[in-house]
Amino acid sequence: MTTLGLIGYGAIARDIVAAFPAHAADWVVLLREGASPVLPPNVRAVTRLDLLIQARPEAVVEAAGQEAVAAYVPALLEAGIPTVIASVGALADTALHTRLTAAGRIGGTRFVLPAGALGGLDYLRAIAALPDARVRYTSRKPPAAWKAELAALGLSAGQEAVTLFEGTPQEAARTYPKNLNGAFAVALAVGADKVTVRAIADPKAAGNTHEIEAESAAGTASFRLANTPSPSNPKTSALTALSLVAALSDLLDMGGR
Repeated sequence: MTTLGLIGYGAIARDIVAAFPAHAADWVVLLREGASPVLPPNVRAVTRLDLLIQARPEAVVEAAGQEAVAAYVPALLEAGIPTVIASVGALADTALHTRLTAAGRIGGTRFVLPAGALGGLDYLRAIAALPDARVRYTSRKPPAAWKAELAALGLSAGQEAVTLFEGTPQEAARTYPKNLNGAFAVALAVGADKVTVRAIADPKAAGNTHEIEAESAAGTASFRLANTPSPSNPKTSALTALSLVAALSDLLDMGGR
């Protein structure tokens, strides 16, 4: 049985565990002190990072938010444990990105950034070297995904779409860390200086919709993904967990290299 690790045990982590046969994986999940979620028999909890490291998991998936990336992932990498990072927006902090890279070098391993709820990132990587490349990323979700954000702005869900944000990927990652990780996945693929981000609460949105429009000397392209929201967390697409499972499976197939 393979030992695997998780940071956090919310909707995404539960879906990841459910994707693996119970007899195939023994999970160790790092929880904050006082958390007490219901865990399946093949999942045990620890509340200290050193105990997660002592379990020597083949790989760890971070699924607890941007702060967890900074708090835990560098030590995991230095210990030689490859880690899949769900909260890609954390890498908007360039110092943290550098720290993670250095930690992976020390531990002889690496961190993996999955596509998450997106597609088309291979195209964006291909045009990244073109100086005229420009990309607009639009996150269009139903108001239920933006309930707290709308309330903070004194708005309520009506019949018309509301633009909540327009700016850089770095600003998006800081302002909406739970909703706009996809924006920074785009930025990492093509370069943050080439990307403009919009976030829209739209009562007519067909699920969590991601729109990518690219223009460069190589041509134009547009990608539109209408993802089903996670049943237990409307901020997140169900596809996110599937992408993390695929990234983790690839990592295990490669022996963590």
